[in-house]
Amino acid sequence: MNKIFCAAVLLITVSFSALAQLKNPSEFIPNYGKQITYYHQVEDYFNYLTEQSQSIKKQKYGVTNEQRNLNVYYISTPENLANLEQIRNNNLASIGLPASKSAAVEDKIIVWLSFNVHGNEFAGTESAMTVAYELLNPSNETAKQWLKNTIVILDPCINPDGYSRYGNWLREISGKKTHPGLYDREHMEVWPGGRYNHYLFDLNRDWAWQTQVESAQRIKLYNQWMPQVHTDVHEMSYNSPYFFPPAAEPLHEFIEKYQRDFHNVLGKNISQKFDKQNWMYNTRERFDLFYPSYGDTYPTYNGAVGLTLEQGGIGAGREVTMENGANVTIKDRLAHHATAVLTVVESAASQKEVLLKGFRDFHSNARIKAKGVYNTYVLKNNPKLVQMAEMLTKNEIEFTYADASASASGFHYQTKKNESFKIEPNDLIIKADQPRSVLAQVLFEPNQKLNDSLSYDITAWALPLAYGVEGFAVKNTLQIKTKSKIETAPKNIPASVYAFYVPWNNRISAQVVSQLHQAGIKVRSAMKKAVFGDITIEPGGIIISRADNPKTADFEKTVGDIIKVKSDYSFITTGFSTNSKDIGSENFVLLKAPKILMLSGKGIASTEFGANWFYLDETISYPVSIVETANFNRVKLYNYNTLILSDGSYDFSEDQKKKIDEWIKNGGKVIAMSSAISLFQDREGYALSLFASKEDKEKSEKEEKDIELKKRFLDYEGVERREISGTIPGAIIENKLDKTYPLAFGLGNTYFSLKSNERSFSLLKSAVNAAYIPKGYVSYGFVGHDIKNKLNETVSFAVDKKGDGVVIYMMDNPLFRGFWENGILLFSNSLFLVN
Repeated sequence: MNKIFCAAVLLITVSFSALAQLKNPSEFIPNYGKQITYYHQVEDYFNYLTEQSQSIKKQKYGVTNEQRNLNVYYISTPENLANLEQIRNNNLASIGLPASKSAAVEDKIIVWLSFNVHGNEFAGTESAMTVAYELLNPSNETAKQWLKNTIVILDPCINPDGYSRYGNWLREISGKKTHPGLYDREHMEVWPGGRYNHYLFDLNRDWAWQTQVESAQRIKLYNQWMPQVHTDVHEMSYNSPYFFPPAAEPLHEFIEKYQRDFHNVLGKNISQKFDKQNWMYNTRERFDLFYPSYGDTYPTYNGAVGLTLEQGGIGAGREVTMENGANVTIKDRLAHHATAVLTVVESAASQKEVLLKGFRDFHSNARIKAKGVYNTYVLKNNPKLVQMAEMLTKNEIEFTYADASASASGFHYQTKKNESFKIEPNDLIIKADQPRSVLAQVLFEPNQKLNDSLSYDITAWALPLAYGVEGFAVKNTLQIKTKSKIETAPKNIPASVYAFYVPWNNRISAQVVSQLHQAGIKVRSAMKKAVFGDITIEPGGIIISRADNPKTADFEKTVGDIIKVKSDYSFITTGFSTNSKDIGSENFVLLKAPKILMLSGKGIASTEFGANWFYLDETISYPVSIVETANFNRVKLYNYNTLILSDGSYDFSEDQKKKIDEWIKNGGKVIAMSSAISLFQDREGYALSLFASKEDKEKSEKEEKDIELKKRFLDYEGVERREISGTIPGAIIENKLDKTYPLAFGLGNTYFSLKSNERSFSLLKSAVNAAYIPKGYVSYGFVGHDIKNKLNETVSFAVDKKGDGVVIYMMDNPLFRGFWENGILLFSNSLFLVN
């Protein structure tokens, strides 16, 4: 017995000794604070902590596109970690979310810490290791007190792919000595940069839309916890002093006093820590709380106190000399972050009761009375609601479908007028009275109040317009029979089919055509409405006929297996139409299978390229050859029939331009987006010109000169606000469609474009103005006063015929951030339907 007792005592002593000697990051990771840490080293250190401490627990919640792990770590007392599931369930139950109240446990404050959503802002992940160590350090008695009432959920790297891209590059180009001078290559990151994820999406703009796998997996876990505080840790330009709350205006009107108050508490608490160290900082500048898809706003609209912390560091590499002559190092950056983040945890722990009450009142009050003007949102039945339902489900926003008819009146998104309308079966209904009440209202409230036009991001996102569905916002709660889903009857395909019909009305249509092309199956598209018995084929509708595919084995099964994902497909048994639009007529155009070349590299906007790449690779799963612009001369263009030019600056020589001209003339198609259209502007043989006439040009130049003359009498202080009068940070603009042309097929009666640039061209001559901004257009969001009238009767999307080929001009990017659903269909039109 004595030997066993002694052995047990020895084991306990060794265990406590190990805990007492918990290694800090500098002791575990070579060159910590001097060189970027590899992602696998980050994981190794956190694994070490979980092995050595009983106060940390790991959960892998997903993987990235490049198969790196996505992990969170729960940090609290061992007792709290043992009751983690009960604490989570009780937290959800306290705000009316579907969770059963567990055995009685004391309420805890939940603080979620997110680091490195932007991969090249690497001091975030570096600081995450110091934060974890300080919270777990056995000798840190203060932290032990915080954790008695606090669950910390720490995500050390939201974007491992971007972090690793940047880290591998920095490691590869680093020597033994640091080079703080501005012109060393470690301060000049190469294209596409490490900021973005694998598909070059900005994950900090993707919280609500969840187009990317990292976002979808993380927010699924986030919504299972619903923390009271969420901290988003960033870096910005290395010359910038540290930023912490309070946030800048505009602050969304739905943000509660308790959320603003805690921002002020944080500001005071962090400033005290920074003052002691003589660290420079700023508050209430630049970083606002308005656009709903950020790492601070999305949690805010879910009742948390969402906040951003920003350290100067982008482009700093390992060490850089700032404009004030001082050097900033990795160690400096992570120390600033660790101090601020730990102060957030400390402040949350001390404000536990206030935060819990505010958080719970936020949810209960919103259910009693809608924060906005409207109580119900009705979206008319439309195939694009499939994607709408997916987005709502990801955000756990409740919705139903009408199961009866009724009359109602409300705000019509498309006209911005109050109108009477009919609710019909299968219309989608969202009520403000639900657990995610505020988030639902933020996403659907049509008239967001922008109390300061100096916004950091887009200022409008009305989802009915983004998805291309007719929508109404209703002030009262509707009493109508509803159902949870739309039932679709299975189709019985006959043994012999003359042709299949796939409606062209959402992204699934494009996915189907993508798969048909890749299977070598010929498809046609309707130019006008055609009627075959009880089947009406709308413009753009896809026809797959047996006659076009005589060599396709088991035609019905082969085609049926591909198109079955499109639940509204049908088939016809005769090619004879009742309105003189037979299958063999000119009305049904044989579509070419695109052979796509897309250029990448220096000068091209990374995120805009990424949006195109993601669309091709993920949305429609279609092959594309991607070539660096530097290698363009090596490309044999005649191997392709489609060239995608993403937004950017293309430094083509005259010979290269002539090469493209000749290829277009012989049948090539160019899709030129945003600033890429300048390649064709005012060039012989192309219709693209800023002005329709010499008189229009002279008038515009005179107006610009008059504005400059008036500016001479204005004070300097207001220059920033005056300059935004000529800008559009991101607004929704009405476009009139040429519904007879394939670029407009399936988009509805009106297309609403998300415009985030000031580019405006008069309607083009000798070209198809497929979508243009009409006079007196409807708009949502901030449009600068000086540019508002200039947009009247300007073109947004046009098609320019040249020989046997075409150039499609896109002044706006319809694939912006991957969430503009009607834009996805518009781009699909350009790729598949415009021949």
